[in-house]
Amino acid sequence: MNRRLVAGLAVATALALAVTGCGGGDEPAVGSDGREILTVALWNYENTPEFKALIEAFEAAHPDIDVEPVDILADDYSEKVTTMLAGGDRTDVLTMKNVTDYSRYALRGQLASVADEAAALDQSKYLGLEPFDLDGDYFALPYRQDFWVLYYNKTLLADSGADLANLTWAEYADLAKALTSGSGQDTVYGTYHHTWRSIIHSTSAAQTGGDLVGGDYGFIKDRYDMVLDLQTAGATLPWATASTQKVQYHTMFATEKAAMLPMGTWYAARLIDEKRAGTTDVDWGIAPLPQIAEGGPVTTFGSPTAFAVNNKARNAEAARTFVAWAAGPDGAAAIAKIGVFPAYSDETITETYFGVEGMTNDEIAQRAFQPDEVVLEMPVDERSSDVDTILTEEHELIMIGERSVDDGLAEMADRVNSEVD
Repeated sequence: MNRRLVAGLAVATALALAVTGCGGGDEPAVGSDGREILTVALWNYENTPEFKALIEAFEAAHPDIDVEPVDILADDYSEKVTTMLAGGDRTDVLTMKNVTDYSRYALRGQLASVADEAAALDQSKYLGLEPFDLDGDYFALPYRQDFWVLYYNKTLLADSGADLANLTWAEYADLAKALTSGSGQDTVYGTYHHTWRSIIHSTSAAQTGGDLVGGDYGFIKDRYDMVLDLQTAGATLPWATASTQKVQYHTMFATEKAAMLPMGTWYAARLIDEKRAGTTDVDWGIAPLPQIAEGGPVTTFGSPTAFAVNNKARNAEAARTFVAWAAGPDGAAAIAKIGVFPAYSDETITETYFGVEGMTNDEIAQRAFQPDEVVLEMPVDERSSDVDTILTEEHELIMIGERSVDDGLAEMADRVNSEVD
């Protein structure tokens, strides 16, 4: 497919240069081939198989619409979209990477209501739809429902004797230390924790019942202590190194530089895709996210990913069509075929998902894909966006050693309670 990619912060200029025969004013943009142009803001298009699958399937079903990805670096996505919307950008469809961004944009009036499209859904077949309900209105519809699991290198763990289906965090930490080998550039780390605060904060909240917007963060302490201890032991790449060098979690795991990786279920699709293409040969598996105590229910955290219509969309009608289609059975089928867990599910979709060639499907993986509880990564609350900013800032200071864990958690509480209304 000959796909033009439009860079995030130069949307209007790039479209003007890339498209001929455009309509003026509020008319939908039209390409030289006569098809309506629908712009979709997303991240890392070339390395995110679900976006390609959705766009290709949608265009096949709607041959009069040409979907143009507005490609943004994943780590910069939220900041760039925030800037775009503040500047009146007219990109048609916006991917909601998380519900924190969603609540921010929706409460600012930057997203169009899709309540009619939501009402047409068979809500009994959806996971992750509830967080998008804002006082009975909807401003985005989920197409994907993810939760966190533990990826592991089967070769590196073959002789570990670990009970991966029932791993506690204490056992996980011991295992990471035992699996670490080599030195310098040849180090193979026992695990890798990406720079996102969610692997510490959201895991703690989910498994202890803590409230991330409540202003009391003592429940996070144990998880910080564990991760920092792993850094000190050399069992995981230091946070500061990962952040300054913009290390990608995929690079660490797919090149077998890390034996384990806590990460979302979305990652399976990329591993399947790259194994098929021959760009990685890592023998990977999926296990449940480790738990605080042994033998209890498996609790993890997750977040739906959704599409929204920009309130200033150039092509609002086609945008609504895309959002509803992606959230429905056809969109679900398109991504289930490549190993992405859709928000919509029925028996056929489930069979498709677990029948994907290359999908791990042993007993440990089946346990991982059936957690007892999935807690929302961040509560949908009018305070969530401001709290998220504070928690992220203080998280970074803790992880680089600028604050102790106790001081950092106290500062989080002080700032949330004093700065957030």
